[in-house]
Amino acid sequence: MAETIFSPGATSSLERRGLRDRVYDLVLDMLMSSSIEAGTRLSIDAIARDLNVSPTPVREALVQLERTGLVTREAHKGYRVAPPIADDQLEALFDARIVLESGATALAAREPKQLIPALEAALAEHVTVMERVQSSSASGDMPVDLIREYFAVDWNFHHLIFEGARNPFLLDMSEAISTRVHRMRQTVKTGVSDAHEAVTEHRAILDALAVGPDAAAQAMREHVDKVRERSRRDAARQASNAAG
Repeated sequence: MAETIFSPGATSSLERRGLRDRVYDLVLDMLMSSSIEAGTRLSIDAIARDLNVSPTPVREALVQLERTGLVTREAHKGYRVAPPIADDQLEALFDARIVLESGATALAAREPKQLIPALEAALAEHVTVMERVQSSSASGDMPVDLIREYFAVDWNFHHLIFEGARNPFLLDMSEAISTRVHRMRQTVKTGVSDAHEAVTEHRAILDALAVGPDAAAQAMREHVDKVRERSRRDAARQASNAAG
């Protein structure tokens, strides 16, 4: 399989401060691209040359990404892009989301005064990007950068709730979940086609936060379950198209 090649424009310069984090972000961005296939070999030396850095921060980034499940490492063979999340793994991912996110939402709902204004702003941004997504979809031109932006604003709503729970352990767990969610969306092709539904469900969560922890947790559970159903449908459609 072909080695990964970065476009020169994406890596013209790297800030000295936070080099390791910046390299991690660039490699993660590459993995989030729908153009990279499962099983693609990730050469540390090739990536380092493309980014004009030493192999060390690239190796450290891949070690971190292996922990998220986005890449796999084979002895004496190096790293490859992990296969897409599907079937039992897909179900397990959503089970984990329900446990973590409904619990985090219940905790966050205990002190909603600061959280609700932040979520209102995040939802407004979500709506703005959703409208751009719908416009691009109607014209048949969906730029990769717009898809990534949509994923970011969508997940930001969830991230703010994790922050509102004020539990550093939940926040750490959310980071591992978020990378798998984005990879699943890219490989299953979901998360953009359901943009309007996601905005509506986020609004329901926001409204429930003002009611109390139980209502907020239930709204989050319903949202994640609806995303699960849409993901199952999209995965089945994609498998059918591949078979045909």
